Amino acid sequence: MAHTLPALPYAFSALEPHIDALTMEIHSQRHHKAYVDNLNKALESAPDHAGKDIVSLLRDIKSVPEGIRQAVINNGGGHHNHALFWEIMAPNAGGEPTGAVGDAIKAAFGDFAKFKDTFKQNALTQFGSGWSWLVWDPAKTAVAAIKLPNQNSPLMDGLVPLLGVDVWEHAYYLKYQNKRADYVDAWWNVVNWKKVEELLANAKK
Repeated sequence: MAHTLPALPYAFSALEPHIDALTMEIHSQRHHKAYVDNLNKALESAPDHAGKDIVSLLRDIKSVPEGIRQAVINNGGGHHNHALFWEIMAPNAGGEPTGAVGDAIKAAFGDFAKFKDTFKQNALTQFGSGWSWLVWDPAKTAVAAIKLPNQNSPLMDGLVPLLGVDVWEHAYYLKYQNKRADYVDAWWNVVNWKKVEELLANAKK
């Protein structure tokens, strides 16, 4: 079954003023669509892998034929990263996490402010394009903050992505130009902690 572009769970303008409507439209309908289209194209030559869901495909990336592996990393990672990105944002969101997510962040970082600082520094020091992530590490049964280049997925390293901010310039340049720090600061206002809570609960199963 071909991978498909998911519908946004809110209007393009729903995250205003923090993320503008035009950026959301271009980002989701053009950039994300290109990842989906190119992933499907790459998998045409690998029917044994074409039927896998995106999580299984990325977790088992070493089994993907070498000739298309990088295309699957770039486009499959781009597809999954963005599908998750849309869901971990929401209108009228933000604030501090409570419950299991809040507890996990405190256990790993000391408090939410220290986590935010680490997460932001990862976002700002990711050279070029990439993502800053909060992940669940099953081996350590704890959350961790990491950064990854391009569209590399935490799934390829045995980690479960819980929260990620896209620091590719296409994610923020129309509104924030070169001010990545301003974009990251504003982005906290749209974080959907309910979804992160759900992702953490599933990761622990």
